[in-house]
Amino acid sequence: MTTTAKPEGKRKRVKSTPKGRRVDPQAREEVRVLLGDEPRRRDLLIEHLHKIQDRYGHLSAAHLVALADEMKLAMTEVYEVATFYHHFDVIKEGDTAPPAITVRVCDSIACDLAGSHDLLKALPGVLGQDVRVLHAPCVGRCETAPVAVVGQNPVPFATVQKVSALVKDGAVAHSTTDVAITPGHVDYAAYRAGGGYALAAACVSGQRSTADVIAVMEDSGLRGLGGAGFPAGRKWKLVAAEPAPRLMAINIDEGEPGTFKDRYYLDRDPHRFLEGAIVAAWAVGIDAVYVYLRDEYHGCRAILEREIAALQADPPCPIPEFHLRRGAGAYICGEESAMIESIEGKRGEPRLRPPYVAQVGLFGRPTLEHNMETLHWVREIVEKGPAWFAGHGRNGRKGLRSFSVSGRVKRPGVHLAPAGITLQELVDEYCGGMLDGHTLYGYLPGGASGGILPASLANVPLDFDTLTPYGCFIGSAAIVVLSDKDTATAAARNVMKFFADESCGQCTPCRVGTEKALTLMDARKWDKPLLTELSQAMMDASICGLGQAAPNPVLTVLKYFPAEVE
Repeated sequence: MTTTAKPEGKRKRVKSTPKGRRVDPQAREEVRVLLGDEPRRRDLLIEHLHKIQDRYGHLSAAHLVALADEMKLAMTEVYEVATFYHHFDVIKEGDTAPPAITVRVCDSIACDLAGSHDLLKALPGVLGQDVRVLHAPCVGRCETAPVAVVGQNPVPFATVQKVSALVKDGAVAHSTTDVAITPGHVDYAAYRAGGGYALAAACVSGQRSTADVIAVMEDSGLRGLGGAGFPAGRKWKLVAAEPAPRLMAINIDEGEPGTFKDRYYLDRDPHRFLEGAIVAAWAVGIDAVYVYLRDEYHGCRAILEREIAALQADPPCPIPEFHLRRGAGAYICGEESAMIESIEGKRGEPRLRPPYVAQVGLFGRPTLEHNMETLHWVREIVEKGPAWFAGHGRNGRKGLRSFSVSGRVKRPGVHLAPAGITLQELVDEYCGGMLDGHTLYGYLPGGASGGILPASLANVPLDFDTLTPYGCFIGSAAIVVLSDKDTATAAARNVMKFFADESCGQCTPCRVGTEKALTLMDARKWDKPLLTELSQAMMDASICGLGQAAPNPVLTVLKYFPAEVE
């Protein structure tokens, strides 16, 4: 065998090049200016992405590369997070940036009933190519449907004329002084003057014991008001039993179509839930509180930033650290573990359980997770005693419920009513009855995921567990009222489209199931056996509540409105 000798001499060196994309110097400087002295921690990634999006109206490839370099993250980490959330516009090299003004028109169930589909069709032709018009999932203002959002400025009872006028004026910022949109709120000084934070101070100073306060919460029967309904006092005991350090995460993502109660209370009395958080943190032994607020609530965020700063500047007692975190447009982040992932600066994908967040939650620590409204009630319950709260109720139920009511009623809005009230009583006593010319046909008792019931079941008590025999649940108490001008099939298609759009895509039963169900629901005659089989697979195998509850509207239409699908 012969071989060919290699020529002698030095091996040619290959010029080294940096791996990945080069950082553009101008983009680097722009990102550094935006971030200023703020930490470059991984959990602040979404906050930093917002800074770029707010300043430039989009996220360019150059800015993403610069941000990844500045935060010492892989470009893939930054890109996968940025592309997960609806409110980030990622622009690749060579692509055109979106127009300076974006108008989002809500097309979820309440706004669809109010004619938002017509608004969506009309606006592009009126506003022209220099304005981007997008459909949007529920923006949490269902009582003023239809709603559009010009930039970050919500437009209640939106019309083509109203939206056009704001676009023409460049009115893209949400004004917190406009009482027609965000009513005047009880600020820190007024809250303190009305006895606010006296309870928190008494607890922290040792005038009350943690055992007694937790017992009051247990005896009141207060359950989680974000939808899951887990007893609040029991949750405090469970997390307090876990090893320190412990954290708290407050969920104000409120993305369920038809739900707006949290925004209602934040607009008016933000310190009531903040005091509840301080009491809970003291009782459970928590040093830091993370408040996760949906991005659509720009007015609420401005209020919270101002009021938390006032609280921290003049605290009534030692208080935990408060961190306000901003969502980025993802319904799935209303699920507690997805919210925690988002707070950590990641894609908002639900975690597999166990372990539960009470054991391994935010940053791997035991975490007390609460909906905002749950904490809103803490002060009154502890001050007035558990019997006060439990003493309300009808039809054998206990407590109060904040019902977000929208649809075909004369007085939509947040109505505080006894737990166990029926839909018929709620409409007649609190909502001024049905709209003139409309007759009750059906209703969604728990927002998009709670199912659809007919008018013949308008006397079922509305509370946790009472709707289970009917294939429904109350969730966050979002009531959408349908009339004889509507169809249950159209309502079901609307909410299934919402679920298909909002599925995080992590698990196949939800990702594929919602799309397949939507296709099947477009037929005039529904394939009942196939839809039933598909629904069962989604309920059994989906990772989180989105996929597990998405079939509820389908199954209840098949059960209670068969004439519409046969």
